Amino acid sequence: MTQEPLRRPEADGDVPDEGDLLARSARDPAAFETLVTRHSVALHGYLTRRAPTAADDLLSEVWLQAYASRRTFDQARGTVRTWLFGVARNVLATHWRRTARERSRTEPEPPGRGPAENDPWHAVDQRLDAAALAPLVRRTLAELPHVERELLLLVAWEQLTPTEAAAVLGIPPGTARSRLHRARGRLREALDTARPSPSPVLRSTGDFA
Repeated sequence: MTQEPLRRPEADGDVPDEGDLLARSARDPAAFETLVTRHSVALHGYLTRRAPTAADDLLSEVWLQAYASRRTFDQARGTVRTWLFGVARNVLATHWRRTARERSRTEPEPPGRGPAENDPWHAVDQRLDAAALAPLVRRTLAELPHVERELLLLVAWEQLTPTEAAAVLGIPPGTARSRLHRARGRLREALDTARPSPSPVLRSTGDFA
């Protein structure tokens, strides 16, 4: 009886589990390179849409922090993808706090804005304007609470599921779904006032509403 040769999983097209890759990277740093290849484009897009002039440097910082803290990943709390977006969000928040401190040394704080402001809505609003979204949509997004706006953008721009977006923001999935539903409702109400000419971007993708 002839024994069949053992086959490697990769030969059958199987993709290594990312949690296993992250765990393996503690012993074999080369395993981490696969994660960098898989997720760099998405993470760079996330950063570019929020801090376009600093995205390259911030992406490098994301990977440095992710590598340094790779042993803290808990698969029970979400996927490697959502963990990486959480790292990116923390890096972005640190960047905006640092930017706010530097700006406060030379410019007075606008009314209603604290010195530790780290909400990157100004940069996001500029990106929306460049994408020619309707002013009504920009204004409605700006009026949303920060968490609801970030939920919408994570789902619409980064193509995360509501559960993944919840993990990035550190809130329960049920809370995320209800807040996302409320935010989408506010957007739909705003768009209803502009019909029959809704934003062409929203009409073509349906991501926000």
